[in-house]
Amino acid sequence: MSDVLRILAAPLLWLAAFSGVYGLHGLICGHGLTGAFPGEIPVARVLLIAAYLASVLLLAAVLWGLHAPRFASRSPFVTFVSRTTGWVGLVAAIWTLSPAVATTYCL
Repeated sequence: MSDVLRILAAPLLWLAAFSGVYGLHGLICGHGLTGAFPGEIPVARVLLIAAYLASVLLLAAVLWGLHAPRFASRSPFVTFVSRTTGWVGLVAAIWTLSPAVATTYCL
């Protein structure tokens, strides 16, 4: 893995996750997705929670990979920066995607 990709992996995945979750939110609201699972759980809520969890788990897996010695860089600076951006990407995903899960999905 090149050093640039190692450094930018988590922020780029956060960007893709942000676009995907809020794009799904827009599609749900724009098309008026209705329906519920047994127990009155809305399908839209389940889809948004699943997208949120998939995004956070994917970024956690990338962060775990950045901490694995197998994928470490030869440069201590690149290792430090890539791990830092990995943590920033994970925290950013948890923080910025949580409103899509915790609030009302359509107004």
